[in-house]
Amino acid sequence: MPAFQPVVLTTQRLQLRFINDGDVDSVHRLFTDPEALRYWSFAPWTDRSQAEETVRDTQAAYEDGSILTFAITLAGSGDMIGKCRLSKFSEQNRRSEIGYILDRAHWGKGYAKEALAALIGHAFGPLDLLRIEADVDPRNDASCKLLERLHFMHEGHLRQRWIVAGEVCDTAFYGLLRQDWEAAKVA
Repeated sequence: MPAFQPVVLTTQRLQLRFINDGDVDSVHRLFTDPEALRYWSFAPWTDRSQAEETVRDTQAAYEDGSILTFAITLAGSGDMIGKCRLSKFSEQNRRSEIGYILDRAHWGKGYAKEALAALIGHAFGPLDLLRIEADVDPRNDASCKLLERLHFMHEGHLRQRWIVAGEVCDTAFYGLLRQDWEAAKVA
């Protein structure tokens, strides 16, 4: 993909904006929480330098068009409560993979659905994608249900795909087509 130009996506309660240098502490907080990372394909971070490196890599990815990451912030306060992203772009096939994490203090309030709906709208609108994919640990009921509420279809299951901290884990694959997203918006 070409370089991503800064854009802000606004919802009723949230603003999604590009990650900046001031987000290091928030990114660090997200990725050191073992409960939030329970179903991720890597263990919680142990060092602040990992957050610093991630922020630098995120900013470089805007420039090379490889990953589009948004900080999920509360519209009123500007506090960063999570992040969401599109990665693994296939320009030829007009598809990408979606990923997301939300600070545990903000679970169960509908913020993830609100943020992802904005990101999906951006993906199928200005980015002109045809398909978005998600790779989820099938034991993560909340994430699977979130994707289904956003009209993703469960498309497959890979056994023993990941080993995280010595634990062997499966993957559930989900997919969302632009035509299904648009049809669901009309219904």
